[in-house]
Amino acid sequence: MTPAEVLSRYWGYDSFRPVQEDIIRSFLSGRDTIGLMPTGGGKSLTFQVPAMIFDGLTLVVTPLVSLMKDQVDSLFEHGIRAVYLHSGLSRREVRLAVDRCRAGYARLIYVSPEKLSQQFFIDDLKTWHICAIVVDEAHCISQWGYDFRPSYLKIRDLRQLLPGVPVLALTASATPDVVRDVADKLQMTDPAIFSKSFDRSNLSYIVRHDEDKEGQLIRILLNTRGTAIVYVRSRRRTRELAEVLNKAGISADYYHAGLSPEDKARKQDQWKSGETRVIVATNAFGMGIDKPDVRVVIHYDMPSSLEEYYQEAGRAGRDGNESYAVLLAAKKDKALLSRRLTDSFPPKDRILRVYELLGNFLDIVVGGGFNVVYEFNFDLFCKTFSLQPAMTRSALTILTRSGYIEYSDDMMMRSRVMILVEKPDFYNLDVDSVTDSVLQCLLRNYPGLFADYVIISESRVALLLNISEQKVYESLVKLSRLHVIHYIPRRETPYVYYPTPRQLPRYLVIPKAAYEDRREAMKERLEAMKRFAYDEGECRSRLLLGYFGEKETQECGKCDYCRAKKAVAAPLRRDSDYENRLIAYLSDNGPMPVDRLFSGNEARRNFIAATLRALAEDKLVRLDGNFVAAIKN
Repeated sequence: MTPAEVLSRYWGYDSFRPVQEDIIRSFLSGRDTIGLMPTGGGKSLTFQVPAMIFDGLTLVVTPLVSLMKDQVDSLFEHGIRAVYLHSGLSRREVRLAVDRCRAGYARLIYVSPEKLSQQFFIDDLKTWHICAIVVDEAHCISQWGYDFRPSYLKIRDLRQLLPGVPVLALTASATPDVVRDVADKLQMTDPAIFSKSFDRSNLSYIVRHDEDKEGQLIRILLNTRGTAIVYVRSRRRTRELAEVLNKAGISADYYHAGLSPEDKARKQDQWKSGETRVIVATNAFGMGIDKPDVRVVIHYDMPSSLEEYYQEAGRAGRDGNESYAVLLAAKKDKALLSRRLTDSFPPKDRILRVYELLGNFLDIVVGGGFNVVYEFNFDLFCKTFSLQPAMTRSALTILTRSGYIEYSDDMMMRSRVMILVEKPDFYNLDVDSVTDSVLQCLLRNYPGLFADYVIISESRVALLLNISEQKVYESLVKLSRLHVIHYIPRRETPYVYYPTPRQLPRYLVIPKAAYEDRREAMKERLEAMKRFAYDEGECRSRLLLGYFGEKETQECGKCDYCRAKKAVAAPLRRDSDYENRLIAYLSDNGPMPVDRLFSGNEARRNFIAATLRALAEDKLVRLDGNFVAAIKN
């Protein structure tokens, strides 16, 4: 089949988006290829379509476990066989996936990069017919990328193991330095590079300087229509802001990685359906979330990089209609950005201390722990040893980048069930009525249980049977003990994996690439973020595009800088009635932030600003920084 025929048959689309087909044809020709596509650009299809044409198995390396599972589930819905492997799976699940690859059952296999460090996986890999390699989130292989992962460097070994197999590297956020480094790290010779412009013509980038962020947030949401996302940096703040918005009459809910899978699914569904207008979330919200009609994305807290900001802001306006990305910036945020550098790179002796305490906490002897996954209660760990959480999380991240552990706070390990017996054996089961009802409910509502592990929801089963969730759990455990099913309850805690045996801290070496180089790269990204947020002398869109290597750009005409520039250039049509009302309002209410007078409508904002400047020239009001007051005669 041709790429267009595959696209139509499995996805029902008539045509590709810009750049998609170019990447696909290059990859199918056997040439190493790099694809640079903004968030929502459809980069998954650039390897899923070729996978249905290649004669063999396509290996996809991706760091996003939650997205890995979502993509495999989605492929199954489209009639495409795929499997995934990561450190959080049971040995039985791993064995089943491996057997399916060996038998030629699957067209794609998704793996976490850490798998490439395991010799038994490499031994299995040699028995498969791998015809293509895909590196998703390819910026992770570059030390200059904002999310560098040492485990990604193992991908280079695949080039020696699988000579002649083409490699497709994909990323939604890469500067020119990162692109060059990706090509070098993946040992690409003359790769084809395809880039879709990072310009989002329907998206207006707005920066608002205001010390009263809560008030500004409410005003923006009250004066804009449609679905919205508000990004913050702490789980606690998601709840607090959602409560503030609901009290202001704005339908809002909160979302973060610590929620149960059922709560996440419910909140996502309510937001997607429009029952909830605003979702206040950490950066955990977004992976696998594709709602095209988001009208405004607001960053309440400052992101740590323009890559992070661009990806999250890009979730607005995917339907092509006019949308806004608003960044709220207070004076203190600049200092907070600088402090993140210190928090992200604690002294090395503290990092080694965290490694030692981690081994003690998990009860691992020196020389032990190799290739074992441990459930890990992060909060209890910090409490037990009186550790500062931010510093500790950073230390665990650096230890992961150094290859000594793999730490993940992924909370998406949902419950799974696979039936182990044949259907006729059901008639010989000696179980109580409740347990039998649970089993029958699984059979009616979850297809595929005899062939593979299927994700289930205990709460859904409980609702269908009108019994408690605890009863469902007890019945599933009973069936598992009888070897009727294999039941893997959901995991609601992070995990730690040891790719190497535990060592004494004095033998650990924190590589320069994991510490000094990363620290310098983060410092540069933070400075770029500061320039974007606080430099009012350049078009926001132009600054963003320049950061991603697009130099020949025009001013967007829509960001706050461009709109202010237009307002200054345009002659003001003065409205005496409005001016009198404004002066009276200021006289009655005293000095106030200028932003309080703005409605959220950008055109109106410019008019009000110009009016205030004219009144100040007439000495009817006084402008003092971000405050305005009436001058009383």
